[in-house]
Amino acid sequence: MHTQPQKLGFIGLGIMGAPMCGHLIAAGHELFVHTRGKVPAEIAERATVCASNEEVARRTDVIFTMVPDTPDVEAVLFGENGVAAGLSRDKTVVDMSSISPIETKVFAKKINELGCDYLDAPVSGGEVGAKAASLTIMVGGPEAAFERVRPLFELMGKNITLVGGNGDGQTTKVANQIIVALNIAAVAEALVFASKAGADPAKVRAALMGGFASSRILEVHGERMIKRTFEPGFRIGLHQKDLALALAGARALGVALPNTANAAQLMQACAANGMGNLDHSALVRALELLANHEVAKA
Repeated sequence: MHTQPQKLGFIGLGIMGAPMCGHLIAAGHELFVHTRGKVPAEIAERATVCASNEEVARRTDVIFTMVPDTPDVEAVLFGENGVAAGLSRDKTVVDMSSISPIETKVFAKKINELGCDYLDAPVSGGEVGAKAASLTIMVGGPEAAFERVRPLFELMGKNITLVGGNGDGQTTKVANQIIVALNIAAVAEALVFASKAGADPAKVRAALMGGFASSRILEVHGERMIKRTFEPGFRIGLHQKDLALALAGARALGVALPNTANAAQLMQACAANGMGNLDHSALVRALELLANHEVAKA
């Protein structure tokens, strides 16, 4: 879908943010950017680099943020020279970070009080999805704002869903991360068991891929566990953050998430052994340490 060129802000140009911003530039929009580190050269050449988050907000109509965690979003929006200071009525703030659903509702209320719309729009698909513009985008916020921003979302992702009100996008992302973590743990346990029993884990995985146990995690991360390719697509340290959000939210809601807690402890065991920067499929290493047996030799 083609839209009239707009003045857009993008804050946070890391592994995810840089390619997402690049897609908006490639579609002909005028980008104003700010990031904590160095602006990537390919973006600096084609966008206006601003001195502060306030300047980004002042010069644009829609402001995207893509930063690591809840405190980072709070600082970008409401810190010194933050987005809020540069907002005027009828602008739209779109946070695409993965952060606390509870805090998101607080942030949205503050932005709304300035006469602006707020969308929480976390993504799934990782660096590969960001580069390919195939991200899944889970959105919370008012429908009118979602429809206005949808053509921009379509430049960055494929599966775009308005889930509900502010916070519901973040809640969906946390739910996604629960399912992914538990699937990784299940595949890891199965492969450790099969390998220790003397079966060829690669052939076990191939057999399971044809049955009811088949999953994207078994396909991609099962292969990583067997081939010992743990360079990060998505780091254990980041998944720990997401599971901490799940458990904090569950406590606030009075909900028990026993299997999520267990997966979080397995990731903690990996982090304690210096593996926090490995891919989350390396959760299998915690189970291997417990079993004193590796699924496969590197």
